[in-house]
Amino acid sequence: MSTQNRYTVTPTVSVLAVMKARLAGATKGHSLLKKKADALNMRFRQILKKIVDNKEEMGKVMKASFFSLAQAKYATGDFKHTVFDSVDQATFKVKASQDNVAGVRLPKFEGVKEGADSKLGLIGLGTGGKQIQECRKSFMTAVDLLVELASLQTAFLTLDEAIKTTNRRVNALEHVVKPRLENTIAYIKGELDELEREEFFRLKKVQSNKKKHAEAADALEAARAGAKGGAPAARAGTRENEAANVLAAELQDADIIF
Repeated sequence: MSTQNRYTVTPTVSVLAVMKARLAGATKGHSLLKKKADALNMRFRQILKKIVDNKEEMGKVMKASFFSLAQAKYATGDFKHTVFDSVDQATFKVKASQDNVAGVRLPKFEGVKEGADSKLGLIGLGTGGKQIQECRKSFMTAVDLLVELASLQTAFLTLDEAIKTTNRRVNALEHVVKPRLENTIAYIKGELDELEREEFFRLKKVQSNKKKHAEAADALEAARAGAKGGAPAARAGTRENEAANVLAAELQDADIIF
């Protein structure tokens, strides 16, 4: 097995346990990242749909706003300087917050209206007041949509980067980390099995040698015992032959008188 597809480790039982734990962690992490990527993609599609709808609505609102501005200018004339003089501080502010989606913090912008400037209501008292107020309402609606669109587009870009990062991590775990861990575990198991077979063969060889030595020792002991038992038997046979010869000689002697 090529070392490029696995980690360089020592094949031991402890390392095998560590690799199995890492594989379990990688599998769980891959599953969680996959779920995170699915949640981000779902929110991404929702935001994309809202962006498309808001842009279409924005075109209509801006068209109506500039039309009302033209009507107000036609009825009142140029009232820009009057509006500048009547405004002391902003009555519309943008509040920034964060929205958490599967661990990703998305920026969120909201338009906040703080009080009401009474001086703005006095513009156009002589003529064109109604058109100016309608123009103001139209542009306030446009500003609300603009803030919402800015929030959606910022969240869209943030989600796009988060999805790319999450997909890279998912692919790395799926195609790099997990295969390497699995190959490493297979390598360690193969080496441990080989060591076990070698140990089993060594034990069998040792037992076989012990058995051969025991049989040889038993045969040698039997040979020694046989050698010790054969010598007395031979001496006893010699004595019996001598006694028989003496008796035969006495029977053959004619001078013996009973």
